[in-house]
Amino acid sequence: MTFLALFWEFFKTGLFAVGGGLATLPFLRDIATRFDWFTLDQLSDMIAVSEATPGPIGVNMATYAGYNAAYILGALTATLALVLPSFIILCVIARFLKRYNESRLVRGVFYALRPATAAIVTSAVIGIFTGAVFNVSAGTEAPLTQMVSLPALGLFAVILAGVIAAGKKVHPLVFIAAGAAAGILLRL
Repeated sequence: MTFLALFWEFFKTGLFAVGGGLATLPFLRDIATRFDWFTLDQLSDMIAVSEATPGPIGVNMATYAGYNAAYILGALTATLALVLPSFIILCVIARFLKRYNESRLVRGVFYALRPATAAIVTSAVIGIFTGAVFNVSAGTEAPLTQMVSLPALGLFAVILAGVIAAGKKVHPLVFIAAGAAAGILLRL
């Protein structure tokens, strides 16, 4: 039953997460709340690891969740389930585009997917930011200093300012390494 659940959940994620790795995050958050394959804290940690290592976030998380649920076979099941919809869709689209490459309707559909993808990625970014900076388990009655991680907020502000100031001149890996080093030093 675990293999079927892994396959189904990650197949749905692969099918509907249009826009790449970050677009899988809302689906992964939902999976974390309904199954014990990984926690929301583990999701946040895995996002950090996935951004610093090769491979898409969704594939890395599918492998991780599958391994937590059912070891090697679970990892293979979840990973295959996540990539299978993309493989099928790309095969169909490639065949379809050969015939209807110049169609206004086809170009219109692809143009309409852009804002939907941007909305999904924006939702994921907001979720990551909230999980990194705010302590949602503190409750609404807690003082502001317990609800907000001031060191994490400060680190976010410094790195954001650095990214904006540097523009495209500095490789993103530099900021990832700086964030990791600051997190270790500040024990975030």
